[in-house]
Amino acid sequence: MRVLITGAAGFLGSHLCDRFLADGHEVIGVDNFLTGTPDNLAHLLGHPRFRFVQHNVTEFIYVEGPLDGVLHFASPASPVDYLELPIQTLKVGSLGTHKTLGLAKAKGARYLLASTSEVYGDPEVHPQPETYWGNVNPVGPRGVYDEAKRFAEAMVMAYHRTHGLDTRIVRIFNTYGPRMRPNDGRVVSNFIVQALRGEPLTVYGDGSQTRSFCYVSDEIEGIYRLFFSDCTEPVNIGNPDEFTILELARRVLALTGSRSPIEFRPLPQDDPRVRRPDITRARERLGWEPRISLDEGLRLTIPYFRARLEAEGATARAR
Repeated sequence: MRVLITGAAGFLGSHLCDRFLADGHEVIGVDNFLTGTPDNLAHLLGHPRFRFVQHNVTEFIYVEGPLDGVLHFASPASPVDYLELPIQTLKVGSLGTHKTLGLAKAKGARYLLASTSEVYGDPEVHPQPETYWGNVNPVGPRGVYDEAKRFAEAMVMAYHRTHGLDTRIVRIFNTYGPRMRPNDGRVVSNFIVQALRGEPLTVYGDGSQTRSFCYVSDEIEGIYRLFFSDCTEPVNIGNPDEFTILELARRVLALTGSRSPIEFRPLPQDDPRVRRPDITRARERLGWEPRISLDEGLRLTIPYFRARLEAEGATARAR
């Protein structure tokens, strides 16, 4: 296949490029480096089946030749990013989705949207099945991301119903692993970096809110299987094991050997109290479920951040 992946220089996008290339496909990666980084694709430069295009997907996309798939992963994805870049987040979810859908329609390509568990908001149904419509505050600060993704899902289904476009929607739950930015503001990267630096681990609220953490290789495998499936309904891809934020902090401290204290701060507005995927559909339709436990995934992730921080320290000393 020849596929185009937007957000290719991002955390998930770069791993997805690797997965398609590993199976012999040709990949065109697109990114404007708003939150992605060239470092995530450096290992692919010169690869005979990989081509990179720097481009903002909210503008018209021209691709020469055939395409078999378009996978739309471009978007700020962490609270730090989308709260700092609210307009860009809304534009990539709306205009970017429209432009990439138009490209898929013109090429007769299969389309996959990277959506999010944030479409469920602060859920009143737990765990969250794909049939749950969510509890989102559209005018709150998090609404720029939540509603951008909800709108994107609606547009994908409109193209599916109106134009017969072959579409897929993945709802991604908290994912972690190598290639996350140290300062991206997501809880796993925050805790690991703070622990390695000997800084206090910042826990918001009392730490009793829960999340479900999926290691990146499990997440990518689920997305890859969804793309090649015949499932046009949204599919949750995430790890159903649920942990409190305080429990995550203590595990990170134990696995890093850090003596950092835990510091409690006020809970941000509209922060979800619980988050856990119902993955029945993924199990039944894709034959997928995660394999890597939280402790194992953290052991695979911590060395990446340790190396990143050491490299940054060496660069700073050289200056």
